[in-house]
Amino acid sequence: MRRFDLRPLRDEPNEAVLNRLGAIMDSSVATDEVVIFMLEVVDFDIVEQSAAFIQKRGDLLLNSLRFNRVDWTLVVKKVGACQA
Repeated sequence: MRRFDLRPLRDEPNEAVLNRLGAIMDSSVATDEVVIFMLEVVDFDIVEQSAAFIQKRGDLLLNSLRFNRVDWTLVVKKVGACQA
């Protein structure tokens, strides 16, 4: 299971974080692979938006939890088109 650190994007607009998450899922994650994304939560909206974004893509959010005071982890499985 690989981990992708999106915490350096904490000062970027939420849309930029979601675009980066989508780009990683498209280019670096194989179908049925499970990966972890780390976010620094300045405002909780990014967590809700990320969960909705993952669901809209047709991928599976397996877990979403606070890692420490400011960091959040999302565990995501890339779903193939026939499984969605």
